[in-house]
Amino acid sequence: MARAYFRDAFLTTTDGLTIYCRDYPGPSPEAPVALCLHGLSRNSRDFEDVAPILQRSHRVLVPDQRGRGRSDHDDQTERYLPQTYVMDMLQLLDAQRVDRCAIVGTSMGGLMAMGLNALTPGRISHVVINDIGPVIAAEGLARIKSVVGSKMAFTDWSEAADYVRAANGAAFPDYGPSDWYRFAARACSQRDGQVVLDYDPEITAPMKTGSAGAAPDDLWPLFDGLAETPVLLLRGEISDLLSLDCVAEMQRRHPRMDLLEVPGVGHAPMLDESGVMEAIIAFLAS
Repeated sequence: MARAYFRDAFLTTTDGLTIYCRDYPGPSPEAPVALCLHGLSRNSRDFEDVAPILQRSHRVLVPDQRGRGRSDHDDQTERYLPQTYVMDMLQLLDAQRVDRCAIVGTSMGGLMAMGLNALTPGRISHVVINDIGPVIAAEGLARIKSVVGSKMAFTDWSEAADYVRAANGAAFPDYGPSDWYRFAARACSQRDGQVVLDYDPEITAPMKTGSAGAAPDDLWPLFDGLAETPVLLLRGEISDLLSLDCVAEMQRRHPRMDLLEVPGVGHAPMLDESGVMEAIIAFLAS
């Protein structure tokens, strides 16, 4: 997939941190806006192949949440919560003069989409939720807690690729060596002669007190708030975070929700799998 031009944008939040955002201009100044939100330990590079495709029809904003990528780390680690990130994104949309947008949210980004919609009804035109739901499967949450922040630095890119393969291999059983190097390039940066995962290891600090540190205890009211909003739910066929029971309940509560199961992958689909971007483009155009 071809890369495309983007501008660097920066936001200073009300609590003084700098948030970085890739701003991919749309085909015209009047183009609709798509906001792409990454997962817990990821960053804006996860969308580096997705954004150029969306850019054909949308202006695309792809931020690094605080503590990730080029955004500032927060020395008050208790603020590493989806609620905080949602408020950051509202400030970003206001600063960019975006009155209405679609959201593509992977994992934590999908939870953020629900929160953004609840706080600003009518501002969100479409929501793509990538492999997350109001009930977070215990098995997947335990895996995330055990992996995120467990090792941060590597001697070279080969060691980094080996690490991300060990941590994520069950979710992407068909990946080969080049895929894992590409995965590492998105997840890591080179600093001071080392390859390091591109996030503050303290992003998991609130999670250590229980699942409420990852998300509020009851997310169904937030999901129910999407009843009048078009939703496309993506689920990795072998996901350990989004159960089939949760999907069934989401369908019951939002019968107009579209569902696409992505074969052969777990949590979370990278969106470059066969047919996924075509489905997202068609959904956003509906």
